[in-house]
Amino acid sequence: MEGSDGAGSEVGVEVNTEEEDKLWRVLTGSLQDLPPLSSKIVRIFTSSTFTDTTIERNSLMENVYPKIKEYLRENYGLEFQVVDMRWGVRDEATDDHMTTHLCMQEIDNCQRLSIGPNFIVFLGQKYGYRPLPTIIDAKELDMMRECVRDVPAEVELLDKWYKKDTNTVPPVYILQPISTILTNFNNKRHAKLQEADQEEWWDTFGRLCRILRKAAQVLFIAKKLDKDQMHNYFMSVTEREVERGILKAKDVSEHCLAYVREITNINVLFRFAAKFIDFAARNVDGEAQKFLKTLRDEKLPAKCPPSNLVKYTVDWNGKEGIDPETHAEYLKNFMEHFYSSVTRLVDEAMAKYEKLSSDAVYTEQLQHLHACNNSVKVFQGRENIVNQIKDYIQGPSNRPFILYGESGCGKTSLTAKGASMSTKWWPENAEPVLVLRFLGTTPNSSSVIPLLVSLCSQIAFIYGQPKDEIPADELSPLVQHFKKLITFATAERPLNIVLDSLDQLSGADGGHSLAWLPTNLPENVKLIVSAIPSMYNLLETLQALVEVPENFVSVLPLGENLGGTILKFWLKNANRDISTEQWEIVNDALSKCNLPLYVKLVFDEICRWKSYTPIKQTQLHYTIHDTIIKLYERIEIQHGKTLVAHALGYITAAKSGLSESELEDLLSLDEKVLNDVYQYHLPPVRRIPPLLWTRIRSDLPHYLSEREADGVNVINWYHRQFIEAARERYFKNLNFVSGMHANISEYFLGIWGGGNPKPFTYSEQQRRMFHLSDLNGESDRKVPEQPLAFYNEQGEVIRYNLRKLNELPFHLIRSHQYEQLYNHCLFNYRFLHAKLSSMPLQSVLADFEDLMDHVFQKDAKLIADAIKLSSSILGHYPDMLGPQIIGRLLPYYQQNANVRSLIQQCDSDGLEHCALVPSHHCLHTPGGPLQYSLEGHPFAPFGIGTTSNGKYLVSVSNKFIIWDLATSDVFRQVVPGIGGIMQNLVISENDKYAVSYTNNNQVVVCTIMTGDFLVISPDIKNKDESITGTCISVTHVATWTTSMWYLYTLNGKCISSHVIELKMPLLSVELGSDDKTYLIVKSGADSDSDMALEVHDKSMSPFEFHSAVAVSKDKMRVYACIAISDNAVAVYKRETDAWKYDRTLGDNYDAIFSLKLSDDETYLAATIASGYKLWNLQKDTLVKLSLPPRTRNIPNKNPLISLVVFTKQNHFVVAAVRKNLYVWDTKQGNMVKVLDAHFGRIISIDAVTSGGNKIISSSIDKTIKVWNFDNILEDVYSIDRLEKPIEFIHVSDESPYGVTTSRNCVGVWDLNTGKLVYTLETRAVVTLARITKDGKNVVAAETGKLLYWEVEQESSFRSVMQKDVAVLLLAEDDMRVIAISKQIGNKGLCKAYSFPDGETIFTIEYNYKTFKGGCITKEGNFLALPGADKSGDVLGVYQAKTGTHLYNLQLKYTNYKELTGIRAMPHDTNQIVIIDEEKGNILDLKKKTLVRSVMRWNGMAMKTGKSGLYAPNRGGLDLLDLKSGKTVRTLIPRVAEGVFSIDVMFTENDKHVVYYHSGHRTLRVFRISDGTRIANFKAHAEVTYMAGTMNGETLVVGAVDGSLTILTIADPEYDENVEFLQSLPSRKLARNANGMPGEGEVVTGKNSMGTALQVARFVAKARAVQRSRACVIS
Repeated sequence: MEGSDGAGSEVGVEVNTEEEDKLWRVLTGSLQDLPPLSSKIVRIFTSSTFTDTTIERNSLMENVYPKIKEYLRENYGLEFQVVDMRWGVRDEATDDHMTTHLCMQEIDNCQRLSIGPNFIVFLGQKYGYRPLPTIIDAKELDMMRECVRDVPAEVELLDKWYKKDTNTVPPVYILQPISTILTNFNNKRHAKLQEADQEEWWDTFGRLCRILRKAAQVLFIAKKLDKDQMHNYFMSVTEREVERGILKAKDVSEHCLAYVREITNINVLFRFAAKFIDFAARNVDGEAQKFLKTLRDEKLPAKCPPSNLVKYTVDWNGKEGIDPETHAEYLKNFMEHFYSSVTRLVDEAMAKYEKLSSDAVYTEQLQHLHACNNSVKVFQGRENIVNQIKDYIQGPSNRPFILYGESGCGKTSLTAKGASMSTKWWPENAEPVLVLRFLGTTPNSSSVIPLLVSLCSQIAFIYGQPKDEIPADELSPLVQHFKKLITFATAERPLNIVLDSLDQLSGADGGHSLAWLPTNLPENVKLIVSAIPSMYNLLETLQALVEVPENFVSVLPLGENLGGTILKFWLKNANRDISTEQWEIVNDALSKCNLPLYVKLVFDEICRWKSYTPIKQTQLHYTIHDTIIKLYERIEIQHGKTLVAHALGYITAAKSGLSESELEDLLSLDEKVLNDVYQYHLPPVRRIPPLLWTRIRSDLPHYLSEREADGVNVINWYHRQFIEAARERYFKNLNFVSGMHANISEYFLGIWGGGNPKPFTYSEQQRRMFHLSDLNGESDRKVPEQPLAFYNEQGEVIRYNLRKLNELPFHLIRSHQYEQLYNHCLFNYRFLHAKLSSMPLQSVLADFEDLMDHVFQKDAKLIADAIKLSSSILGHYPDMLGPQIIGRLLPYYQQNANVRSLIQQCDSDGLEHCALVPSHHCLHTPGGPLQYSLEGHPFAPFGIGTTSNGKYLVSVSNKFIIWDLATSDVFRQVVPGIGGIMQNLVISENDKYAVSYTNNNQVVVCTIMTGDFLVISPDIKNKDESITGTCISVTHVATWTTSMWYLYTLNGKCISSHVIELKMPLLSVELGSDDKTYLIVKSGADSDSDMALEVHDKSMSPFEFHSAVAVSKDKMRVYACIAISDNAVAVYKRETDAWKYDRTLGDNYDAIFSLKLSDDETYLAATIASGYKLWNLQKDTLVKLSLPPRTRNIPNKNPLISLVVFTKQNHFVVAAVRKNLYVWDTKQGNMVKVLDAHFGRIISIDAVTSGGNKIISSSIDKTIKVWNFDNILEDVYSIDRLEKPIEFIHVSDESPYGVTTSRNCVGVWDLNTGKLVYTLETRAVVTLARITKDGKNVVAAETGKLLYWEVEQESSFRSVMQKDVAVLLLAEDDMRVIAISKQIGNKGLCKAYSFPDGETIFTIEYNYKTFKGGCITKEGNFLALPGADKSGDVLGVYQAKTGTHLYNLQLKYTNYKELTGIRAMPHDTNQIVIIDEEKGNILDLKKKTLVRSVMRWNGMAMKTGKSGLYAPNRGGLDLLDLKSGKTVRTLIPRVAEGVFSIDVMFTENDKHVVYYHSGHRTLRVFRISDGTRIANFKAHAEVTYMAGTMNGETLVVGAVDGSLTILTIADPEYDENVEFLQSLPSRKLARNANGMPGEGEVVTGKNSMGTALQVARFVAKARAVQRSRACVIS
């Protein structure tokens, strides 16, 4: 099939030819012969004669339905609903004779919606209730009246109960509701009156039946009615249901089941027998039995296959007939068969249809095509707008087409009509594609990222592009990919994209900013969108993006005439009409409102009008709102205010709709509803009868839409006007609203699920009526459990409970149940982890933001901010939730109870996801000034800038990244495909464009909102020169070298190029808002700092200055150092064609490197060597801003660049010096904060003063940091780190200390606290360091010597000269230092020194070809030094204590390769291993032999020496048996992960393997005993070194940013590991004198953990036990 090559369907399943064709037709947008919608529900209509199957149906409800519900939800994520229209039906349902009609409707719904089984019948020996026909064709009843005309009483009776309705075409007679004639029929308050009317009705019913049946037989004999027409008057409801559900249905074997039960020896003398067999006049009804026999024994077996038809024979039991005890075996068999048959049919259906139904793109497009067809069916008029759409499709426009208008004006119908016609408007030889979305009607069309993923998947399939290239997680690359995919449209297969209702999109991910919307369309692509103009400023935004007025069409109301025409058309299609008198009422209403939604409401109302309806009952309201309110009122009167208010209230309150089974469950848990429904009778099961909701839904035609949400089909209001009206009507009472939300939250909490009975109280009236002894009762409501996830038998998550995760926080907030919210959601590790694992990170943050909109909660803000700071990691690694929360929030452990609780859960529940846990605070805390750390640039971002509204941050490297500053999300990523790195960034004044230049002489202009870009390659005359700058105005771009500047239009056309006169180097070009171009040139020699400001058109005299300059935005003032005043700053004002001296800003004798003017020109900052000088230009006062001692500014090559900015309202001035940000207050000049901002030099800084108060810094370390200066004075919990990357770590064996080296510093760390306790600074390069066992001394190797340090004194007490030490060891219980170094001329030197004296003990000199270090065997017996002699490679073996040379071992064993490393074997005092590129070779130095060579082994061995590791740098990790060389266990399969540096080690206790992969920046930890990966820890920065402690429970990790992270391996399999975690000082609570947490004695937080710790300890062992019945698939 053309177009499908390389794409396949969404899930990549194989589909047969028929399905392939179906898939292609749907995805290309064919609206003809649409397949039915795939469903997410198993909905079964159960048909029975009710009284004789009570036991069976109750058994199913009690024992089988919950099991099926559980099976379907866990295996397939399907909803399960049983429609039993007999259950709970009372007299009220008989009143309007609508039950049979509703049953037929429900059967149709089940057939339409259900996957697999949809109809099950239970037949016994009863034919069942035979109702009167509710509607009879007028001609037919007139013939019947003719038959009985000789009996006036019968004619009178017919005329009394059947009224002719000429509004139906052709006319019909309608059976009147009973209570309209017998007014007390439903009057339960007056039992005697009701009894009399009911008795009269059943007498009337019998007489009417006899009249009609007799007349039907006469007409049949006269051949005026056929057999089926006659049988219509004799047929039971059950037969009618079987006929609709089985006899006239398709594919019965796939959808239907029939159960036939015969009771032998029924004793018809018992009154109870009437429940099991038909009686007439106290005798068995022979006529009914004959009809039953035909149905049961002939029609049913003929249609229903034997596999789906089951017969049971049982004996009559006493008086009751069927008894649960006597017939227990029958009931057991029946229930088992029912369960297995239903699940079998579902399994078969899923196997057959799941291929397409599980294809998300297919089901998505199909839903929208159905919606389109439904809208087009009723569309009329609007030809002028339809023609405008046609002109657009056929015209040359390459911009989107926009329909806009107010709510209810008919945009959706118009959009649907345009979509349906659009494919016909292309040339005949084309095969146009229609990609259609009615936004907000499905979850995948409700927010930007799912929408774009869905569109990309569909378009990729159509045009044969690979689906796996779609970047589904990040918005920016997704937008770019979408724009790329639409370029594949061709003239043969053009593309129409139609997106209705932009206002229905969520605002998340920039949904309303519309930056994701393509505005420059490729050839053969048309895009039609619609929107409400007033919502979210959409029209304004669209007009800014699409600057083509003729592409905007306003949709106005229909007009009175068109409204009437449309109504007539719809009435004709519905076979309806209304009387002249009624038309007058309608026309009057249309003259006052003719919006399409109003016309639709009027249509639905007048379809109810009969020709005999009194005029006072045919009134119309004149607004949409009032009409909807009237509709709600009518439904309340009809079905009961309590039931309707609660049912519609739940739908309105739900976040994203409710499934029908959820709604039934909620109503079944709602005591107010049940007490209202069951005022006068007791139900067999305390649940809502399904018929009640069915009747309400039937009275809301088309106003409730079905859509998918969280993987289930839900119902919701189809138009926002219904939501608004429902809120006004039902949500005025705030207690009622809160109650609605409380009930829904209780449901999703699962409090009453899984058989847990809910208590209730009988009313006093019920107690008296039913003779109850106790007012209190309890009942299992048969609602499901609500776990966070569903598990298989292996304890693996197979599906998350998305409904709970999405709905629960929403309702807890709105019911003000904040403690429940905190305990179950926001401070609940399992909830947060489940939601992060199954939903976008933004949806987790949305819950916190939702809370903050209602009430401020400090701990919630901290956690939300922590998640924001961790977003770049958690978005891809949800299992890192625990380590990220702990690493950021540990400083709040003592004081913040909720934070402490969450950390304790991370320390327990979180271990099953990541058992590598931060021992101490190690990541930036929230609450301080750091708001976001943005990563994404592969190179340093030299240019950053923000839009004037503070909404977006633009940054550049080899690509543009545009960030949303409100969320830190990547708003857009633009990859221009340039060869170089961009060097600066300038944003145009109108925020539309960003421009930069590259180091390979290209200029890139990017449109910020659309992502369109243009690359300009200036024709540089002098090939030795490079571009040094760019600038942009709203119309032009300028770029320059040192000798020329070039002017371009925004579309890249070169207007002019200009050579600088007198060959003065050009420093800057600025395009002024006054249409003048301002140049700054270097006017003096290279050695001086003289410059000049010129205007290109020479309309002003050049202004000469030196050192630095600042020019006001309006170019009216200049601040500069001039020759006459030396270093003092002079102010000049512009007057016509010259700069006039204004004043000098006090005395200044310091050399100025640059000047920076605040945006409002209130302050001027000058950069000097020792800091800054700040002038208040309004008061002409000066304050000095001093840098700390030994911190100095150095001049920038370009004096126009300044790394100084001012915060909002100039409260602070911020300067970047090297890697720090220094903050001073502007009034006093006091330094208020030093921010340790980056671990690389800061290269750019910017301020946001509109819409926020932020400073943004970018660094050579490739990160961008966003600082919230509203929090600048908040406490910052600092993280200790060295200035340079950590290069080496050594951990003390016996004390809690470790030593690290960076290039110029030795750091001593307390591993108990994670703090850097001492820094031993040196002036030379430090390479290695060792710390003694007691932690008191350090030996460090500098460039030319060894230094002995006393740690506490932070000073060296001895130095020993030895250059270029490459190996440094401590031996002889720390009494000896061994240093091995490289000497000139391939000479090796190994020296041993005493410690602490520093005396030389021995010296060994040797030769080598390539230096490979050396090692000492276990317990210090031998010293092995790889070297070389005349014979080749040798191993020099020495006595380690004395240095005595024992022998040289020639390395000539089989398959010898040049060695790459050497280490001692950990288990044997005589063995070492020599590692080469393909194997490890064990040598016994005592026996002078090769013990064995182990292929693939990297030399790492367990303490026992039995196992080793194979970890190639291309990926994979194997545990090897060192005797056989075979793989014992594969820990990481050999998946190609690219060539990266790998670090791997065993822990000292031999329980775990730690594996670091530099490409992924992850630390993976494996349990050796079973190979389980217990952690996949994403490091915050590139790891440079890792070491383990002696107890094997702690991993010490050094990083490129100079930080040392101490991680506990808290493997829940080992109690001691978890106990060690709990014993850490960071997990202890301080107690004050009163015994309360405070500053006094320190105690562990173990008690406050409750059972969490116990869970953690045994989580691995207990997984199988832990699974609840609800969470395991059987």
